[in-house]
Amino acid sequence: MPLRTSTKIGLSIGALGVVFGDIGTSPLYTMKECLLHLPDVGRTEAVLGVLSLIFWSLILIVSVKYLFFITKADNQGEGGIFALLALIHTKRDSSPGTRLGFSVIMILIGAALLYGDGVITPAITVLSAAEGFLNINPEFKSYVVAMACAILAILFWAQHKGTQRIGRIFGPVMVVWFFSLGALGLLQIIQNPFILQGLNPIYGLRLLARHPLEITGVLGAVVLAITGAESLYADLGHFGRHYITIAWYAAALPGLALNYFGQGAYVLTHPTSTENPFFVIAPAGLPRVFLIGLSILTAIIASQALITGAFSLTRQAIQLGYFPRLKINYTNAEHSGQIYVPFVNTLLALACIITVILFGSSDRLASAYGIAVTGTMTITTLAFFIAARSLWNWPLWKAIPICGTFLLIDTAFFLANARKIGDGGWYPLAIAACVLAIMHTWKIGRTEIFQRVYGNNVTESELTTIARSKHVTRVGGSAVFMVGSPKGTPIALLHHVKSNRCLHQTVVLLSILTEEVPTVPTAEKLSLREIGEGIWRAVGRYGYMESPDVGELMSKIKELGVPINPQATTYFFNREMIISGGNAKMWEWQKSLYALLSRNARPAKDYYQITPSQIIEIGLPLQL
Repeated sequence: MPLRTSTKIGLSIGALGVVFGDIGTSPLYTMKECLLHLPDVGRTEAVLGVLSLIFWSLILIVSVKYLFFITKADNQGEGGIFALLALIHTKRDSSPGTRLGFSVIMILIGAALLYGDGVITPAITVLSAAEGFLNINPEFKSYVVAMACAILAILFWAQHKGTQRIGRIFGPVMVVWFFSLGALGLLQIIQNPFILQGLNPIYGLRLLARHPLEITGVLGAVVLAITGAESLYADLGHFGRHYITIAWYAAALPGLALNYFGQGAYVLTHPTSTENPFFVIAPAGLPRVFLIGLSILTAIIASQALITGAFSLTRQAIQLGYFPRLKINYTNAEHSGQIYVPFVNTLLALACIITVILFGSSDRLASAYGIAVTGTMTITTLAFFIAARSLWNWPLWKAIPICGTFLLIDTAFFLANARKIGDGGWYPLAIAACVLAIMHTWKIGRTEIFQRVYGNNVTESELTTIARSKHVTRVGGSAVFMVGSPKGTPIALLHHVKSNRCLHQTVVLLSILTEEVPTVPTAEKLSLREIGEGIWRAVGRYGYMESPDVGELMSKIKELGVPINPQATTYFFNREMIISGGNAKMWEWQKSLYALLSRNARPAKDYYQITPSQIIEIGLPLQL
């Protein structure tokens, strides 16, 4: 059924608010940073070259790479780094061993870098907006950091209320924002139309060719114009490729291009100005005050998009087994995608506020910005090449020129930002390294535990023999034993029978599996079969964008004829107690880290939304 025009407009405006918040706030600091790194040439030549590089970066990276190619690599309509992982996840990468394949490690590095970006982006965006007050009164300088920290604290505190209310104003505010960007830029261009020569790519290429040693600083600043491009892919499932494309070409690209060229025109006509050209192109007085206030609101929106993206990324990592279980709150009963992860929110809040205090200004923070973004962009290109070859059977003559061109651009930006490592670029890399260590350790640790628990498994025929034994008393009622493998026998059941010499009349062996798709159709969420002797095996399947609900599964099991009362059923879980010093193929520090993560992970009984009074946990010592 075709969508109504009003619905299409609503989706496009919504995409403008959520998808383009990050890249939409780039004019706050990009041109200012580019001016600080101009090579020693004529100012006109340098400014035209920078504008050419910015404009064609927007075209090649956003319009061509992401909108035309990368967004086609969707997983049932969903995008993002883990959607790409699920697409290219080969059998060799999911082998029983504890080693992860190259493509998986590569994607995990990309995901870890996104967390680093998720800390830097809110900090630099809010800090840049707060610095706008300096254009009203320079004496505000001593209050900028405090204002930025206060804004961030309020923003993160409000996360528990959900994004539905504030989300309603995202789109309209961003419409006003991009219109303001374009209008202010256009006023400057009208006064100096000469600046439009920067649309010619020759100026950018000439700057690169004539000043190869000095251009790294410029490229490191130019990349700030395309930060947030990854959001186009990550938010694919929320709005769809079509409406994201409409929002880009109808509002975001025109507004950004006009504003950058407007800033360039102002710079050429005011060669001695040292102020941020973004703010001074607005007339002094109320228009400039309005722009500062609007930029703060837009910075909050851009930060909100990164925060909710981190929540979504965390849930996907948990579901795919790359992150310990954490408490997840659903802030909107009608939209499962609107979630709040308290632990992640607290860590992000502390990290962002510490970042603002540590760096103190957007100029210093810009040195830390870019390397995480360009690293993720490079990994996305490599993963897209793998997907193009393995999934779509692209021939090399097609895949190499396309992906090679993108990789050349990504690598140039990454190397230009690599020089910032000593000046602050180490910061997002350190964050990413910590996240990567957690994801890698948790995955291989879980794989090792799985092999030890189910490596020498009791077969189903042996289980029915145990159930028939005259030494085992069958008591009334029903019990559910959680089991990690759809073919395994839970250790909790064997311990229960061994210790108590009894077994319930109705026993359900329940496995929860996460499929490498965003969502699983309702009809395919549950499979059920009878083993015998009152024992049933049930398998619940969920996508990585979903969270399991055992209570709902048990209601469906009852509807299928299993004699069970969900409200009176007892649920048995293993409670792992990790002991180091074993022969697991892990470094000792990884064993200690896994033990720490396991102790602090949210118990499975809580994650599966089961009433605590119906749960019995049985200790399971395991040596790694």
